[in-house]
Parts: sequence; C-alpha cells; structure tokens
Amino acid sequence: MTLNLPSPDLQVSFALKLIEARTELLQDALKTTVQALDIENLDKQLAKHAPRAGLSVLASQGLRGELVFPVPLVLESKPRLLGYYRLLFGYSKKLFYTTATGMGQFKGMEERDNLTARNRSGLPALCQHLGEVGAMLLAGVGTTSASDQFLDDLTLLTLGPQFRGSANVDIGVEGIEVVFGIVREIVREAIEDEDENQLKLKNAAGRIVHIEVAADPDIRIVEIMTSGAERHLIAIEVKGGRDFSNIHNRVGEAEKSHQKARADGFTECWTVVNVDRTNFEQAKRESPSTDRFYTISDLLDQSSQIYCDFRDRIQALTGVRS
Repeated sequence: MTLNLPSPDLQVSFALKLIEARTELLQDALKTTVQALDIENLDKQLAKHAPRAGLSVLASQGLRGELVFPVPLVLESKPRLLGYYRLLFGYSKKLFYTTATGMGQFKGMEERDNLTARNRSGLPALCQHLGEVGAMLLAGVGTTSASDQFLDDLTLLTLGPQFRGSANVDIGVEGIEVVFGIVREIVREAIEDEDENQLKLKNAAGRIVHIEVAADPDIRIVEIMTSGAERHLIAIEVKGGRDFSNIHNRVGEAEKSHQKARADGFTECWTVVNVDRTNFEQAKRESPSTDRFYTISDLLDQSSQIYCDFRDRIQALTGVRS
C-alpha cells in the first residue's frame, strides 16, 4: 500500500488569509475597533438602530449588541467591517452586493475600507435593515446558541467557501498564464510587440496576428486581414483545476465557451486541462465543440508528441515560420 498525499499548500494559504481576515474583517477586528469608540455614544446608537428584543437576547448571554447589529459609529470608524456582518449573516459577495438587494453601492466599504459621502448618508437605513436581518438570525438560532464564539464560527462558515472560490480563480489564472507562456515561446521569433496579456505577431504573409488573454475564451488568436477584417483562428479554453472529480464540470464549462466562440467565427476550438487522467473520449462527448484536447503537463514536455502537435498547429494556423 502506497500513501502519497500532496503537501497542504492550499490550507497554508488559507491559514495566512485567515490571520489577515481576523485583523481586518472578523470579530477580532470589530472588538479592536469598538475599544477605541465612545461606548456611551455607541450604546445610544444601538438603542436607536438595533431591535430591542435582539439586544435583550444578546444581553442575556453577556454579549454586546454590535456583535450582531451594526451602527453608523462602527462603520464610520472602519467601513470594512460591513464585511463582518455580511459574513455573519451568511451572504456571499455575489449575492450581497447587487442592485437587487440595494447593497451594491456599499461594496467599496468592504473592499477598499472607503466611505463615500453617499455611503455615509445611507448608513442609518443600512444599519436599520441589517438590524432586522440580525434579529431574524438570532430568532432562528435560538437564545442558548448565542455566544461570541458561536457568532465567530458563523462568519467562518461563510468565509471558507469564499476562500475556496478565490483559490479556484487563482488556479484558473495560473493555468492560463502557463498556456499563454507556452504559446509565446512557440511564436516568439515572430513577435513584434507584446505586453503582459497580448502578443502582436507578423506572420510569413506579412499579416498581423493577435494572441491575447481574454475573458471568454481564455486565449484567443486572431489574424488581421489586409482589409482590416478579423479572421478568428483559435479559441483556447484553459481549465487549470487539478481536482479529478470536477473535470467533467470543467469540460462542460469549456463547451459553453466554445459554442460562443463558434458563433463568433472561430474555426478551431481547443481545451487544455490540468488533470492527467482525463478520459478524452468521454470529454469529447461532453464537449463536441472542442476540436483538440491537451493537458498542461504534456504541453510542458517539449519532447512529447502532444506538444509537437500543439506547436505545429499553432504555427500552421497563425502562419508564422517554424
């Protein structure tokens, strides 16, 4: 029996982010902020903006009201603490900061620790509404469950998926950067100009070819005709996640992107994955719009036949010299 777990790098990354969050966003940050405030004034604002029944529940457990109920004084002192209440109430950023909820205008408070004049004028209504949400939370969990540790745990329940989602985005971006770098090396002799996310080539026919990192598809390769019209050559979707159990979802996402690329006139649609055990016959059934499948590990091995196929097709389709 062979045991071979990978190193816990991702969990180490989460731990470092958690340490930072405790000083900026979680209950420790709230308590540090409150220590510097006028408690008499804070209590007056709690009496004005927080539901009396909710304050009584917290008081019965020896807890201060601002642990659940925001007031303008706290958010003026540290606008980022709006994120504490978002996490406490269980809302993702995507759900919380929208025009439908009316909260989108306050997003800069959490993300930039910034309070605009418009945000300041809206704080009383914001605190009143969040106070109602806090009262519903306390009613739902029950009086005996209320403790500062339990409330801290609730924020972590929301923060964990947020960290995971952020990590998945980072992995995806890393995969795109790797593939973009491989393409750059293949066409480097033809590069006339470049920046971090775009290459400008001149091919053997003297026409300009743009290779750029985009939102959808991840990498697009376009030739500019002498008339100025674009000839869409290759759309490349990169799925950098390494979780084998989720590979079919990623292939499905690539299919949606490639369907759009086909509609935009791309003649070749490729999918690059980061799971070596991918069953490409099954993947082809799940993404019929994909012309070619590659793995990142094969593309990193310049001696492999798969890398040679990728290189030859890039050179042939872009028209750059070998």
